[in-house]
Amino acid sequence: MAKHTVTLIPGDGIGPEITTAMRRIVDATGVEIEWEVVDAGEGVVEQFGTPLPDHVIEAVRRNKVAIKGPITTPVGTGFRSVNVALRKALDLYVNLRPAFSIEGTGARYKDVDIVIVRENTEDLYAGIEFEEGSADVAELIDWVAAKGAGTIRPDSGISLKPISVTGSARIVRWAFEYALANGRSKVTAVHKANILKYSDGLFLRVAREIAAEYQGRVEFEDRIVDATCMGLVLRPEDFDVMVLPNLYGDIVSDLAAGLVGGLGIAPGANIGADCAVFEPVHGSAPKYTGRDMANPTAEVLTAALMLQHLGERDAGDRVLAAVKAVLGEGATVTYDIKRTNTGSTDGAVGTQAYADAIIARL
Repeated sequence: MAKHTVTLIPGDGIGPEITTAMRRIVDATGVEIEWEVVDAGEGVVEQFGTPLPDHVIEAVRRNKVAIKGPITTPVGTGFRSVNVALRKALDLYVNLRPAFSIEGTGARYKDVDIVIVRENTEDLYAGIEFEEGSADVAELIDWVAAKGAGTIRPDSGISLKPISVTGSARIVRWAFEYALANGRSKVTAVHKANILKYSDGLFLRVAREIAAEYQGRVEFEDRIVDATCMGLVLRPEDFDVMVLPNLYGDIVSDLAAGLVGGLGIAPGANIGADCAVFEPVHGSAPKYTGRDMANPTAEVLTAALMLQHLGERDAGDRVLAAVKAVLGEGATVTYDIKRTNTGSTDGAVGTQAYADAIIARL
């Protein structure tokens, strides 16, 4: 059996507790992993002057694979987000967010099985912004007016939305290759090309060009983003793999998580050509720190994704099956799951006891 070295970033708040539960479960699968633990987030700002020290990024680069707990972005430091900074530093251009139904979560929908592939580096999240009242904004407003492109109010803040052929092509191709590798039948490209002709219009044009290469192997369709959101609520079974620019992907992936029970059971991954960082997308929930109450399901399902990425598909499948078994039985679950299903927290177990129940079913 191959040995893997994985960077583990425990995170803030409930992060250390849920990553401990995750690590115990992964170790119990029998897959041999050497964990290189490095810290990032609020707890290291005083020591390093940043929530994301260089040695953390280097550890991920060296090991190629990392898994992390939730990290709090410190307020007032000028640092936008550890997650965004990792994606940029490592060019993790794919944000992978599966959303699938699990019996026992209390979700509103059943039989949902959607995979969202979100472009991670461009669009409004590129962070190209100009502050209201600045000289740069005044210059930009004048330039736009001089080009006859429109009138912008002088008290505006401005964010730019770059979408490139390069970024669009690689994310759409990744989505089609994922569909082929995982037995998926359809890719839906989501956009607002009816209004945003030169950004979303470019994304759609590239998506159609890439889709033509897969004709006869993977079905393709495109949908406008607002209609997509309505369609997801009305008929989620109409969707399979979805590929979206950054902002729409962020919104729609949370919508899809809501269909299956919320962010507490939503796994996630950020993948590039060289490295991958696996992370749940929920917050650090500081008020529950150290109370052995937090639900680690999203972290554990994220680890199942990581195991599959490492080529340990059998182990990943066993973790997923064990989680489904424990949630389906409903006897040994954390307070939030118990409350959703029964209206009471009576009989709920802690984070580590829930992990024990999963380990018992591996």
